[in-house]
Amino acid sequence: MSTLHDLAATVAARTGADPESSWTAKLLAKGPEKCAEKFGEEAIEAIVEAVKGDRARLTSEAADVLYHLLVMLTARGVTLEEVEAELARREGTSGIAEKASRG
Repeated sequence: MSTLHDLAATVAARTGADPESSWTAKLLAKGPEKCAEKFGEEAIEAIVEAVKGDRARLTSEAADVLYHLLVMLTARGVTLEEVEAELARREGTSGIAEKASRG
């Protein structure tokens, strides 16, 4: 997962960059709400490709989803490490049991 960590570090580094020189900085400058909106758009595009069954397009859209997820998390000050810690906490727990524990 080092590529994902590298991407997360790049996104974090762009936080203070010039929005005219970086797409990431431009998104972050628009605020968390716009970052969330863009993430949602990309997620829908991935869903469409999953339904169509086009593996190459789904792969491309999935990469966009991961990138925009990292941007959205960064906009709200959540790190990839925090998400990984939550996944580790859930490891070994049935998805059904985990969901039930959330009430």
